[in-house]
Amino acid sequence: MNLENLVKYKVLLTTSGIGSRLGEITTYTNKGLVKVGKKPALSYIVESYPTNIEFVVTLGHHASHVKQFLELVYPNRKFTFVEVDNYDGPGSSLGYSQLCAKEHLQCPFIYNACDTIVFDKIPEPTTNWVGGFKQKGSSQYAGYSTTTGNVKEFYTKGYIDFEYAYIGLSGVYDYENYWKTFDNIHSKFPEKKSLSDLHCLKQQLQNGVGIKHVEFKSWYDIGNVESLNRARKDIPDSFYILEKLNESIYLFDDKVVKFFADKNIVKQRVERAATLNGLVPKIISKTDNFYSYEYAKGDLYSKVANPVNIKQLLDWTNKHLWQTKQSVSNDKFDNACKTFYYEKTYKRLDSFYSKTHTIDGIDTINGAVVPPVSELLSSIGSEYLCKTEQTGFHGDFILDNIILGDAGFVLLDWRQNFGGLIESGDMYYDLAKLNHNLVVNHEIVSNNLFSVSKIKDKISVDIHRRQSLIDCQQTYHNWLVENGFDLKRVKILTAIVWLNMSTLHHHPLDEFLYYFGKYSLFTALGENYE
Repeated sequence: MNLENLVKYKVLLTTSGIGSRLGEITTYTNKGLVKVGKKPALSYIVESYPTNIEFVVTLGHHASHVKQFLELVYPNRKFTFVEVDNYDGPGSSLGYSQLCAKEHLQCPFIYNACDTIVFDKIPEPTTNWVGGFKQKGSSQYAGYSTTTGNVKEFYTKGYIDFEYAYIGLSGVYDYENYWKTFDNIHSKFPEKKSLSDLHCLKQQLQNGVGIKHVEFKSWYDIGNVESLNRARKDIPDSFYILEKLNESIYLFDDKVVKFFADKNIVKQRVERAATLNGLVPKIISKTDNFYSYEYAKGDLYSKVANPVNIKQLLDWTNKHLWQTKQSVSNDKFDNACKTFYYEKTYKRLDSFYSKTHTIDGIDTINGAVVPPVSELLSSIGSEYLCKTEQTGFHGDFILDNIILGDAGFVLLDWRQNFGGLIESGDMYYDLAKLNHNLVVNHEIVSNNLFSVSKIKDKISVDIHRRQSLIDCQQTYHNWLVENGFDLKRVKILTAIVWLNMSTLHHHPLDEFLYYFGKYSLFTALGENYE
């Protein structure tokens, strides 16, 4: 007999809150979809329960993202979604969100906050219980004390002398009493924004309802920045990307899931997957803001790149991807290049100047007197960068977006368009992205192996990288020359890539990328300024 079929309870999962304690992290998506390790918090929660258990999920902040994700990733699980009409204004509260789901929870249930991750076995709600973690002296958590395995007293946030922190995980066996108690409390304090399940549990305890204590040894609260960072440190991640607020990538055993706040990016990524057929993993499914593709087995190329196999990669890509592909008129392609290389770059630079209060002037960088960026860009001439052949393209051709497996190379995380074009682009942008990544990559950034300093009016930029990558880059440059490519153009575009990236990242990386890009553009132009 399958014991899972005997389980008679549901799980209440509240995702309706705005996640204000996470600040800008929840600007573009829901707190439950914040990545921890390989997956979002919601995945750790859902996967903690038997496959036949129904989840009652309250929706509010970025409701569609939560619904899309759960239905996309767990199509064989049962979810009942409850729209919470007020999740941010006066009268909104965790307690109100729970009460919105009451009609769907007329049975024993487990409440699991969407920012609570545990790796212990979660007991069924065959009795009333609350989950606790042995943590003293923290005023940011509610807590409780115990006696003979039962809760003796609950304490609200601010009280630091408790025995266990309440972790936002509880079993409700006496559900009729729970909802009756909660209704009474809410009727007295309908505008109380801090109203939570703890108020109900505390009142139940005072009314004589017994509540058992369950100690959890592993608990991660991802509801604030400090504890989120701690969880990310402890829960391993097998791939490395620079975090962005408006997109995420999640890794599962059989698939990879990508999220974009911009629906159009998802639409175009899926369209481009068809044009890159055979070079990228097969798309499994999509929604407005997510798509999933088959997990590609093999080694992440950033971990195995060497001067021998990089030539194999380049030959393979040149044969299968960077082939002539004229999808639009030459004039239209020329305009797309101008949009991509010039208009976008000037917008990014304006953003950087505004963000950092930097003035585009003459700078002394690594001993060289370097003209303003605007002057350097103007000296290039649009024909040099824009009068080029249309080819197939990847769009983000970096080491971390390549898998080397038994069957050869697989390309990941392709760009959605090139200057608005879906089918054709400029292979030189791919060449520049690879050149960039052989210098600036996740390893460099995460280990702070770069530096930028200002002493009076003199600026110094430096970077420290593995010898293997230096050797790979030299092999790469030799390959470019041997195969008739314009190495100077690759170096110029690489510098432009760094200038574009500067405004997208935190300090001091933003400042390093700007001055490193400016200095590299100056040296790439060479004879124009020497």
